[in-house]
Amino acid sequence: MNGRITAIDIETAAGVPPTPKAGAAPAAAPAKAAPAAAKAAPVAPPAPVGTITPLAPMQAAVAKNMLPSLSVPVSRVAMKICTDEFDKLYATLKPKGVTMTALLTKAVGVALAQHPLMFSTYVDGQGIIYNDKVNIAVAVALPSGLITPVLKDTAGTDVYQLGRDWSALVKKARGSGLAPADYAGGTFTISNMGMFGVSAFDAILPPGQTAILAVGGSEKTVVPVNGMIGVKTIMTVNCTADHRHVNGDVVAAFLVTLKETIENPSSLTL
Repeated sequence: MNGRITAIDIETAAGVPPTPKAGAAPAAAPAKAAPAAAKAAPVAPPAPVGTITPLAPMQAAVAKNMLPSLSVPVSRVAMKICTDEFDKLYATLKPKGVTMTALLTKAVGVALAQHPLMFSTYVDGQGIIYNDKVNIAVAVALPSGLITPVLKDTAGTDVYQLGRDWSALVKKARGSGLAPADYAGGTFTISNMGMFGVSAFDAILPPGQTAILAVGGSEKTVVPVNGMIGVKTIMTVNCTADHRHVNGDVVAAFLVTLKETIENPSSLTL
């Protein structure tokens, strides 16, 4: 047809009867209207409306401990980090008992070790105490309140041991309960809400610490790659820091190091 070879030409040359043209598809029957979604039944409050329900002891302690944070001036710095290589490494470590919490605290610990001011302790009216270990408290939400068990020396401990340490802490939290020593000595805090579908958030600075890192969930994101369009997995972290002794450039420098560590994570298993 018009100098072009068509499917009919090929069939004719091969001695195959021409394939009849398919008739127009019958119109689909109109879809029935979906039934209206049932209204969710109201959830009854756990106590009579209008009465005071005492806080659980753990939550009461959280409420008390958070009040001093209001007197601390803070700054917040956010950064986007590609997690493609980090996720690949985690996939190889997970069967060996390394949780995402252990791997993340290892990465943060390695980055913090290069920025001592970020895990120092500010003594009001006196100065700064530099700590020799990066002890990371990890915020965990329980029905009874918020707990922050501490993984000790995350920069100097291998990721496999951190995985075992974290599993032990989780087991204690679900069983006999955590001992006071399991909460003590934190010099930095991580709050991870990525598992809830949260993309980014601010975290409240715990009293006595210099900074806390809020970790959002990773999302597939369209980004420029070598002058073309590509897709990478991106997460947003937001660091809240005590602005009395840590300026924004110090926080930014730490986040740059953390970004490099997570995007090139091979050294985390050494």
